[in-house]
Amino acid sequence: MNSCIYNGEVSHTRFKPVKHFLKYKTFSLFIDLDEIDRLDKGIPIFSINNFNVFSFYNKDHGKRDGKSLKNWVIESLKRFKVKINVNKIKLLCYPRIFGYVFNPLSIFYCYENDLLKAVFYEVKNTFNEQHTYIFKTKNNESITQKCRKKFYVSPFMDMDTFYNFKLLNPNEKLFVSIKQTDKKGSILNAVQTGKRKEFNFKQLVFNFFRYPLMTIKIIIAIHYEALLLWKKGALYRSRIKKIKNNLSFEG
Repeated sequence: MNSCIYNGEVSHTRFKPVKHFLKYKTFSLFIDLDEIDRLDKGIPIFSINNFNVFSFYNKDHGKRDGKSLKNWVIESLKRFKVKINVNKIKLLCYPRIFGYVFNPLSIFYCYENDLLKAVFYEVKNTFNEQHTYIFKTKNNESITQKCRKKFYVSPFMDMDTFYNFKLLNPNEKLFVSIKQTDKKGSILNAVQTGKRKEFNFKQLVFNFFRYPLMTIKIIIAIHYEALLLWKKGALYRSRIKKIKNNLSFEG
């Protein structure tokens, strides 16, 4: 099985306009899209596109129309004339737990055989909107990428900023870092780390009790931390443009 689970934690360090820090334990699925049917049939508490204790729905990602995510990735690369022969795609995301999920960030790792060739950073906000930043990769192990922010996420962040992505090709350990900067320096640094575990019934049961109702807690934590930021004096930024789904190729 190429698919696995990463148990770890997420931390957010905000530097300005007010200082703030949070950290919480979490786990993510790392799904080889070619193994979806095997996962569905082999684990009784995990289902694909059906309600269960844990589940994964195609409609939570990509075009969010329920169709093949692998086809969506390949079509998106063709749309931007990216000439890569992608034949393996792995998706890092949270699962639905009792039917609920919120994924602030999902990442598609796109491989040609075992070489990482492209990365899709799929960003969602709490208004059910989504933007996907697409990059080609030049390094197969340590990846560093940068682009201008194009999507409204936090009401306490300006749009005129940059994302600085840094990640390792997932193996025994997971590492994802996103540093948000402006022309004067760092604003926010978000980091997710994890250790690889087998994707099986035993591990899912273990995680169910170790991280009870994790996906619900994430959305509650987002709103609670927003309240704390507001109390600290952070200014609210209204959004000018509303979108449902969008993509941008960043090179």
